[in-house]
Amino acid sequence: MAIQLSEPGIAPPLWPGLVDDTAIVAELVGVATPAYVDRRPAIRLLVPEDDVRDPELSIVIPALNEEITVTEFVSWCKTGLQDAGIAGEVLIVDSSTDTTSQLALAAGARVLQVPKRGLGRAYIDAVPYIRGRWVLMGDADCTYDFRQLKGFVDQFKAGFEFVMGSRWKGSIEAGSMPFLHRRFGTPATTRVLNLLFESEFSDIHCGMRGITRDALLRMNLQSQSWEYASEMVLKSVHMKLRTAEVPVTFLKDRDGRVSHHKRLGWFSPIQAAWINLKAMFVYGADFFLLKPGLAILALGLLITLPLTLGPIHLGPLVLSLYWMLFGVTLSVVGLQSFYLGCIVQVLHDYTGKATRRWLSAFTYTRSMFLSAAAFVGGVALVTGLVVDYARHGLRLPLSQTNEVYFAVAGLLLVMASFMTFAATLIIHAAALRAPRSNGHWR
Repeated sequence: MAIQLSEPGIAPPLWPGLVDDTAIVAELVGVATPAYVDRRPAIRLLVPEDDVRDPELSIVIPALNEEITVTEFVSWCKTGLQDAGIAGEVLIVDSSTDTTSQLALAAGARVLQVPKRGLGRAYIDAVPYIRGRWVLMGDADCTYDFRQLKGFVDQFKAGFEFVMGSRWKGSIEAGSMPFLHRRFGTPATTRVLNLLFESEFSDIHCGMRGITRDALLRMNLQSQSWEYASEMVLKSVHMKLRTAEVPVTFLKDRDGRVSHHKRLGWFSPIQAAWINLKAMFVYGADFFLLKPGLAILALGLLITLPLTLGPIHLGPLVLSLYWMLFGVTLSVVGLQSFYLGCIVQVLHDYTGKATRRWLSAFTYTRSMFLSAAAFVGGVALVTGLVVDYARHGLRLPLSQTNEVYFAVAGLLLVMASFMTFAATLIIHAAALRAPRSNGHWR
């Protein structure tokens, strides 16, 4: 069968570095056939003879040595598209060393051949070649039943931008998921994410998920490996995407097929869990910084400020200079954490809401004057102790006089003034680089 990779005048979406070329890809069928070749090495698109011209839905599937299931999987996708009453394409992003590419192409799927560089990287490579306005993702191993994709299409038609599959709301075939994954791993990490981001997902690791092409482009995924799944979920929350969940069926591996985790060894699931948690913590860093920082700052000031005038006696307990130094430490840690939390929110701000809030709170002129005033006030409080110390030839040990307490408060003001100065500059700099969902956030 002759494979026609493109009709005249029909080309995949172009991207910087992508060219309409006539390089040959003859290995699959034994004849010279045209292909679209990316200037980046070893990336090429193979198009089937019965290619869909204007797909509304793109099913984008990374594959690595899936020759056992890929033909049936493509057939499932076509059945699902037919049942949903929608025109769609199947794009297999393949880095196999077996016959997966040939089988997928023969079954009617587009095949994007890419180097073996990780699951997240496969999706990143696929973005320029996606033609549909809706994107459905999953695995080519027939563990997710793509014959049931109508639920995703219905949610897209209802206006949702991000549609997560949920095995917990659907069904999980016996033997399809290891006990620890089902009872501990996935439920625990889902709860962690919901806690960090105040979300309500039931299954954040479900591999079958959908997103609009526009949202996917704005999302600008960066993860190269397993953590792409968490990055996508986390950014969907940051972007305030309209989100829905769809029940899905999760099936066990076919006889003869070994899952990718088992191929990579016993440590692979642990590594996947660790890098997914890393993604959650990185994209949810403000959870650990903003409110905890305010609480620590409040506690530190509660200890420090009353001691500015000297020791405080509370019955047998005497709050002295040591307590004040402890309060100063808490205040500095808390203030720094709060400022870092503000910066993180700006860096992860897709809606512009956080950016506007912190630019309003840290207006340049006001913050500069407040920082300068705090610095001058702090130096003034320290001056008395410095003068007294100099008067005694820089040899007098510090005693717990009022000047010492004033000086400690002054040092706190000096540190706070510099941190405020620096945080203001960084917030304004970060605002210039912050992601924007719909043009300018200003």
